[in-house]
Amino acid sequence: MKLTKVIISGGGTGGHIFPALAIADEIKRSNSSADILFIGAEGKMEMEKVPQAGYPIVGLPIMGLQRKLTLKNLLLPFKILQSLAKAFFVIRRFKPELVIGVGGYASGPTLQMAQLLGVPTLLQEQNSFPGKTNQILARKAKAICVAYPNMEKFFDPEKIILTGNPVRAYLLQDLTALKAEAATHFGLNPNKATLFVMGGSLGAKTLNHALRAALPAFETGAIQVLWQCGKSYEQELAQFKESLPANVKVFPFIQRMDLAYALSTVIISRAGALSVSELALVAKPTILVPSPNVAEDHQTKNARALVDRAAAVLVTDAQASEKLVATALDLLTDVAQQQELSAALKSFALPNATKAIVEVCLNSAKLWSLYSHLSRYTL
Repeated sequence: MKLTKVIISGGGTGGHIFPALAIADEIKRSNSSADILFIGAEGKMEMEKVPQAGYPIVGLPIMGLQRKLTLKNLLLPFKILQSLAKAFFVIRRFKPELVIGVGGYASGPTLQMAQLLGVPTLLQEQNSFPGKTNQILARKAKAICVAYPNMEKFFDPEKIILTGNPVRAYLLQDLTALKAEAATHFGLNPNKATLFVMGGSLGAKTLNHALRAALPAFETGAIQVLWQCGKSYEQELAQFKESLPANVKVFPFIQRMDLAYALSTVIISRAGALSVSELALVAKPTILVPSPNVAEDHQTKNARALVDRAAAVLVTDAQASEKLVATALDLLTDVAQQQELSAALKSFALPNATKAIVEVCLNSAKLWSLYSHLSRYTL
């Protein structure tokens, strides 16, 4: 049996979108004729990135709860009802054999309607601390693929499968061979120590401001900086981009992350699930700055899973303005600590996560197909 019709739902940030695309690509590798439909949230990043990857997507009018009292919050109940209705009709028309939820606004109504319609669902929980929506959806899900151990306190142990998080396939190659190409691509020197700062696909204000304030520390040229500022901060940083020293390169978004990882000596990153999984694979010394603006503070919990085993350095968001760049400079000159961090971080790597998840998807679809057949037969 092969997967032939699958819906994948979720998005909002690269941390949800790129794992979803990795799963879709792996399904296509196992069955090139598989029909895959994405369901995302209108106006979010997935509505651009998914079609670019060659997959169709339907947008739901779903939105999140705003932190401040706004008119948008008053519209939220109506948006949820609209999204549930649209998801219901999309699923009934598409007739998938499996619906996969990867997190994000659209995942909730999509999986809820799939479960209502009797379509088997699978959750891909990326974080060490799941959100409330996934905890609710998990009750009727056929399987839950997780990236961290000890998730039994959140989910039914019989449904949990430790697979790791799916990552972009090109990160599974030996990146050391790409260093020269990476230096040319970014206009940097392959023989100099490189600090790679990434704040996620949308950017991170704390990281950007900390680095901007500390730019004089890099004027000597001894250390070069590769800086992904995020599309949300592109205009803010554009005004001084021309005055940057030649050894500091700023990009709103980096498509070739394999080249960025290949060139980097030390990495500064948020602690989103995808970032943590990719960092474990590339095993570069890393300083994690968890975002405080996420549900259940899950980034701090992701970071703690590494820091408690000496696999990363932790700088809190509140400490970043004073400590972040100084910590990075110290690490860039401490080769012994770099080696220790890399070795410990590599132990977290799960390179076969995407294949494992698709195998779970296939098994879930097989079991449901068998159950449905037997039910019809007995009736």
